[in-house]
Amino acid sequence: MTNLRKELQKCKHPNSRKTKALGKKARRQNNKHKVRMGHAIKSNIMGEKLSWFLGHIEEGRTEPLSAQEFEDLIALYFQRFDDELEQIALKQSIGKNRANQHAARQDVIRITLEKERNEYQSGGMELLNLCDAAKLKVLFDWDGSALSVQHLKLDLVSFNMLQRLKQTVAETETASTSSSTSKAKNTQQMETA
Repeated sequence: MTNLRKELQKCKHPNSRKTKALGKKARRQNNKHKVRMGHAIKSNIMGEKLSWFLGHIEEGRTEPLSAQEFEDLIALYFQRFDDELEQIALKQSIGKNRANQHAARQDVIRITLEKERNEYQSGGMELLNLCDAAKLKVLFDWDGSALSVQHLKLDLVSFNMLQRLKQTVAETETASTSSSTSKAKNTQQMETA
């Protein structure tokens, strides 16, 4: 970037072809930098989200979370700002001069939570599927850096997905209990015969 500045200072006329080419080159470099920063910000946000989930799963857990446990953990994730919102409400209630104090932070929290809840209720929020044993192991093996987030295979976790997962688990449990009761009846019939 400093070389571009020096070259622009050397240019004699603002409308010369060389000046326009250098301006175009500077804009291109600026756009590349913005794109890189956007990816870094997204990686940082995802890293914070994954580290929150990692911190709220008990150490040494080997079996994956059940759908209900994962749903409860996501509900707890949506409540992560409750203490901060209470503190802001307390500060605003103290005096009339402080009514707008921390309003910007309060709005950011509210918008973030609204966006995350909408994602979770509709299409799904990007997250590791902790109901999968392999993904849980990947989360425990993760080094915690935002740079390595891009190497993780994230899923879209939604309310509907967890409900379907609960339903399939319930169906397999009922099928296994019905097959075990039918086997027990067959063995009783064979013993009496």
